[in-house]
Amino acid sequence: QLQLVESGGGLVQSGGSHRLSCTASGFTLDNYAVGWFRQVSGKEREGIFCISASGVIHPYSVSVKDRFTIFRDDAKITAYLQIDNLKPEDTGTYYCAIDNPDSPYRLTCPVLGGIWGQGTQVTVSS
Repeated sequence: QLQLVESGGGLVQSGGSHRLSCTASGFTLDNYAVGWFRQVSGKEREGIFCISASGVIHPYSVSVKDRFTIFRDDAKITAYLQIDNLKPEDTGTYYCAIDNPDSPYRLTCPVLGGIWGQGTQVTVSS
C-alpha cells in the first residue's frame, strides 16, 4: 500500500525557517510528481509547490512562492518543503500528495492528489 508520511511540524517562531518532510512508505518517488499543500484556519486547502519526477518545480500560487522551496532527495524517497521568514498566517496543516499510480499524469505537475499524507501541523508563534 502506497503511503506518504509528513513530518517536521511543530511550534516554530515567526521569522525563522522550517523544513517539512514527505516520506514515501513502501515505494519510491522516482515516478511521481509531489505536491505540497496546506490548509490554514478558515480557508480551503491550497497548493503551494509541486516538483515533478524530473525535478521541475511549479508553484501553485504566486503569493507564497517567494518564501517556500520544494526539493527532493537523491534517493527519491523524501520530498521537502522549506518555509522561510515564517509568519503567523502560515499556521496550519501541511500535506503532501501524489497522483494515483495508474494516472498517466503522475510524473508531472500539477499534482491533483490521489494519495495524501495525514498532514503535519505547523504553528507559528508571533
